Amino acid sequence: MTTLTYPLSRIEGHARVVIDIHDNEVFRADFQAMEMRGFSHYVRGVPAEQITVIVPRICGVCSTAHQVASVKALEDVFGVVPPPLAEDIREVLLLGQLIQNQATSLFIFTMPDRVNASSLFELSRSEAGKARAFSLAQMALRIRKIGTDLISLAGGQFIHPIKTVIGGVTSGIPRVKADQLILTIEELLPVATDLLDIYWDLSMQMVDRIGSWGDDEPTHYLASTEANNYRLNSRRLRVMKPDGSEAPSFDPHEFEAYLQITESEYSYAGISSYLGHIMRANSLARVNLAESFGTPLADAYRERFVETFGKPAHAIMFFDLCRGIELVYALEKARQMLSGDLEHGETEIGYTPRDGTGFGLVEAPRGPLIHRYEVENGLIKSADFVIPTVHNMLAIRRALTVVAKRYVSHEGIDAELERAVGRVVRAFDPCIACATK
Repeated sequence: MTTLTYPLSRIEGHARVVIDIHDNEVFRADFQAMEMRGFSHYVRGVPAEQITVIVPRICGVCSTAHQVASVKALEDVFGVVPPPLAEDIREVLLLGQLIQNQATSLFIFTMPDRVNASSLFELSRSEAGKARAFSLAQMALRIRKIGTDLISLAGGQFIHPIKTVIGGVTSGIPRVKADQLILTIEELLPVATDLLDIYWDLSMQMVDRIGSWGDDEPTHYLASTEANNYRLNSRRLRVMKPDGSEAPSFDPHEFEAYLQITESEYSYAGISSYLGHIMRANSLARVNLAESFGTPLADAYRERFVETFGKPAHAIMFFDLCRGIELVYALEKARQMLSGDLEHGETEIGYTPRDGTGFGLVEAPRGPLIHRYEVENGLIKSADFVIPTVHNMLAIRRALTVVAKRYVSHEGIDAELERAVGRVVRAFDPCIACATK
């Protein structure tokens, strides 16, 4: 038995790929998260109203989604319905997270894979090439900053936002600050589309070089965005079957009847499946399940994607193109929402704490995130976190097996394998900090 171990970079958190080879054939390929953190254990006994401040610390990258999901779970326990204005401001907050995440994933993590480089600054050895790479990095970081600015505007601060509270949000978005950010979005939206066009072209060139878009086996897809109402502050979960038909949607209260969450024998991250089937969440799932974004540029890119690759599209490298489409959508949608009045009106209502069980759902950049709390005597009796990356664990493992078999043969191990396993994992954009919550 030969074992190959590949530590991974350009992902959120720490993980590795381990491939076992027996008699020159791939026996197993595993994606291993190597840390145990235990949030679900040490929040037991915490006063319920304090958990919304604690659980965003699960991840510095995904703290926004965790906070909103946490607040929604307690609102479910307490029987609170926040005002519509608060729901809109939460949507702006989540759009900010989508922008900063997709820009980071696309242009910092995966763009180097398109040209077989280890970083954005190694795209070329020529002076002209280095200058172009530096320019691309500058543009990407300017786009990403719109996301951090949106989070700060709607959430009070970028890391671990504070304005989302039980019953709504603490305040609206001042007109003058909204207008300032609209001007920035209008300036940089053409830059974002230019970056996506460059990324799309580089992706096509990459496929010409390696001859594959990766694992393209049909599978189920999970998302909580609606077909024609692409809200991240979501309410129900949707599933697309491998043939493109849609299964009945379900409420987060019902998730245990549809999603099987199990422990892994080879990783500290759990594993989920849909009624026992492998599924994929994240950007490709959302685009497959979408009929329209409701914004012109993103809809044009979506139509181009469907015309080129079909619906549903299955190859895993399509995740990255879909992130680019979502990046454009989030910029357009944020501009649209900021143009409305988010300053005046009721933003928060009172509540009376009570015991019970509640569920909070949001569509995080990596897929549906569910928080489930059981409150007894005002304290957290149990807390479960259904993490988006966990929905992809079986799909990651299968995709790694496919790529390992492509580059391992009786003739030996192709050196491309090390680069290929990185491409595969980064296509799913896993967040290991969340997955090992």
